[in-house]
Amino acid sequence: MQSMKPSTITILLCLSLGLTTFVQAQDDLAVLPYWKYYNGQPGALYRHLCEQAFGQLEQRKKAVQALRTQQDWQKRQTVVRQKLQEAFGVFPEKTPLNPVVTGKLERDGITVEKLYFESLPKYYVTAALFMPAGKRENLPAIVFCSGHGVPAFRSGVYQQMILNYVKKGFAVLAFDPIGQGERIQYGESEGKRFAGLKPTLEHSYPGAQAFVAGVTPALYFVWDGIRAVDYLLTRPEIDAARIGVTGRSGGGTQSAYLAAMDPRIRAAAPECYLTTYDKLLRSNGPQDAEQILTGMLAKGLDLGDLVEVRAPRPTLMVTTTRDMFSMDGARELFDEAKKAYKALGAESNLGLVEDDAPHASTQKNREATYAFFQKHLNNPGSSADEKIPAFRAEELNVTPTGNVFTALKGETLFSLTQKRALAVAPQITAGNSLQSLTKQVIALTGYTPPTLGEVIFSGKFPREGYDLERYLVKGPGAYYLPVLWFKPEKDTGKTVLYIDSKGKAGAAQKGGVADQLVQAGYNVVLPDLSGAGELAQTDLPGGDSQLDSTSLNLWFAGILTRKSLVAVRMEEIQLLTEFIKRKTGTSTISAVGVGTFVPDVLHATLLTPAIGRLALLNGLGAYRSLIEQEQYLPRYVPSVVAGAINTYDLPDLVAALVPRPVWLAGVVNGAGQPVSPSELERLYPTEGKHLRLSSTAEHTALLAWLKTEK
Repeated sequence: MQSMKPSTITILLCLSLGLTTFVQAQDDLAVLPYWKYYNGQPGALYRHLCEQAFGQLEQRKKAVQALRTQQDWQKRQTVVRQKLQEAFGVFPEKTPLNPVVTGKLERDGITVEKLYFESLPKYYVTAALFMPAGKRENLPAIVFCSGHGVPAFRSGVYQQMILNYVKKGFAVLAFDPIGQGERIQYGESEGKRFAGLKPTLEHSYPGAQAFVAGVTPALYFVWDGIRAVDYLLTRPEIDAARIGVTGRSGGGTQSAYLAAMDPRIRAAAPECYLTTYDKLLRSNGPQDAEQILTGMLAKGLDLGDLVEVRAPRPTLMVTTTRDMFSMDGARELFDEAKKAYKALGAESNLGLVEDDAPHASTQKNREATYAFFQKHLNNPGSSADEKIPAFRAEELNVTPTGNVFTALKGETLFSLTQKRALAVAPQITAGNSLQSLTKQVIALTGYTPPTLGEVIFSGKFPREGYDLERYLVKGPGAYYLPVLWFKPEKDTGKTVLYIDSKGKAGAAQKGGVADQLVQAGYNVVLPDLSGAGELAQTDLPGGDSQLDSTSLNLWFAGILTRKSLVAVRMEEIQLLTEFIKRKTGTSTISAVGVGTFVPDVLHATLLTPAIGRLALLNGLGAYRSLIEQEQYLPRYVPSVVAGAINTYDLPDLVAALVPRPVWLAGVVNGAGQPVSPSELERLYPTEGKHLRLSSTAEHTALLAWLKTEK
């Protein structure tokens, strides 16, 4: 082996020492790795929200276990109907369907009428009515809801079921959910953020905007189903007393909703969806937007209520053992629902079929479903699953372009949300009293006053001109906030709480903003709030790699529990201010919010008198801008209080902080674009002594603004 030259050894040694120094510097900024017991916390926020949910579910469980008699269950059904309607929201008035049949097909004893109708004015629903050929009268009918595939009911697996129903003497009305089939809203447009999305995101991105406006997107999905039933009842071939509904996956969701909300549905067979929220949250997690009902868990509801509210009408739960929707939860749901059906004298009207399979339609389950509808819609015959050639997907297209928006220029979820939001007058005024606004914020966010608990000192690192101390501060849940404290040698007695949505590490780098502030004599406290830095959400179940859907699913969990992510971070910020006050004895703190956490810091400041000065940098100027931009940035949504714009917006919070000084710099809209000076003046008309507006948020400008403190 050839020996290395001394110069080579020296170079390698220097490189090694340099690397060690760099790694050590990086390690200085991370707090959790030191504590093996506390280190597994990246999913802390999700688990915290789950604990909220489990508490709510436990209260529901106790209420249901107390039910004994038929009268008990009937009283609960009345309450559940009311709460479900609250969760969905007020359904629109029924307007003319204006159905149009665009074409007909006939093959092997099956006729297909391709059609569209308007579930709302200019909100077109593409569909196909499959019927047995020949003389048709008094037909039992199935409303078929499609799962989350792009082709919707045109897919081979769904046609297999649809065509079998028709061969067995049923009419089937299959329709496209919004975002699928011929109702895809975001086409393949070059340069567009929302282009070629998966169906789940076709639902979640405009669905999140609906939640921002205070509308549950599921309302539109179930409304399409209700209007589909309305259309069936206009057809002389259909027996109005024999209507059923079925669908798998997303179609299972839609069919379960429709069966619970529309009493005209005689028999229902949701497939691969029904489970308990306890098991869903512990496994696959929250699903896309239309599968979330506002405040469902907070209202004392679970997915079992979608079944129990139907009793004694016939229901079949169609399940698979390896489904993404827990089989264990499905069995628990079935056992509970059986009690309702038994109390109402209809135990035989509730069934459960399961097959050992993944998230799929199996022959066993199909045949069980055929037999269920044959029995309960009084249409006896063979339940054998036949092999029937499917129509080509293009044959079943209703519009000439294969897309209702290019063909008919109708409404989308986005445009409907905009119209709803425009009907609510903006409340950007300086007249809201702090007391009144505070009550509104507490009610809408789900905020609960926290109490400072354990603080764990985690090491001190001397640096040039200051010391760097590390802490863990107990959060509002069973987790700890990693905190860096920069302590200057020449202490001015002033403290800055600096909160960046990207985490503390960037601001803590040598030459960064914390370095500049501490050199100027400020104590600088840099935390990672839940969802950022060392607490970044990396393992949320049900997430998706496209854009920011994982954080949206986390936000949806907060909507279910009425514990917003904003409320959680408000509580974290309050704990941090109490920690600072305990350590320093100071009563006034300057706070800086950066990036997507700007709304969280602003909300917290409203409820935290100890924050005497506030700088908001590179953040959202108004919640409302998220529904003014179709191609918005989903990463801003988790810091939105769903439905808040019907009561207040971010400028209202700023106005209510007077006389506390506020600096807004680098303000952006929902698409991440800089807000123009004229728009900024419209949003924040009170600029003056207490409010400063700036187009950029440079560190030197921040330091200059902080130095204006008296």
